[in-house]
Amino acid sequence: MTAWLKREAGRSRKQKGTLRQLYLDLVALGYDGSYNRVAAFAKVWRAECQRLQQTSGRGTFVPLTLAPGEAFQFDWSEDDAVIGGMRVEQQVAHTKLSYSRAFIIRAYRIQTHQMLFDAHNHAFRVLGGVPRRGIYDNMRTAVDKVGRGKARITNLRFQAMTCHFLFEPEFCHPAAGWEKGQVEKNVQDARHRLWQTAPATESLSALNDWLEDRCRALW
Repeated sequence: MTAWLKREAGRSRKQKGTLRQLYLDLVALGYDGSYNRVAAFAKVWRAECQRLQQTSGRGTFVPLTLAPGEAFQFDWSEDDAVIGGMRVEQQVAHTKLSYSRAFIIRAYRIQTHQMLFDAHNHAFRVLGGVPRRGIYDNMRTAVDKVGRGKARITNLRFQAMTCHFLFEPEFCHPAAGWEKGQVEKNVQDARHRLWQTAPATESLSALNDWLEDRCRALW
């Protein structure tokens, strides 16, 4: 959605598309929210662009702290668990809030768009809301092409998810894991705080129930 707004902002008044058309395009991609939510997002985005234009030339500042609800970081890992009497490698989704450091992890058999969307849905449910932006590496389920700097071409399914939840995705520079260092550390910490003590379960669903309860306890 942000890419569309940026593109339209650079066009002449006669060439610009309307928010109503954007809304209809999102609905065609599977968005089931209201037009008012789309319009509200566009209003906030335009106000932020105007603020940045007014403050440009006053220097560049990198925030050392993030506000509540401002951002989350997301990453995948591979870890083993005993399910149904067999040790099975799991694809594990990690979501961590940048301000409070609250986190949730969820295990899957494979990494697909369906698993990616499910992980976000459960993360926002457990964490109690959707932050304004999400920080990612350049995973193939999100990025079709890495451009110069922070420029990215994201795939339509990932765009549909971000438009549904109304948050802004931000991607790290290639091979720059420190740009999402909180969740990178969470991957390492989880190996001794969670996986070494994870019980054998009869199903993947039971494992995820235990992981959710354990993450809440560790907060």
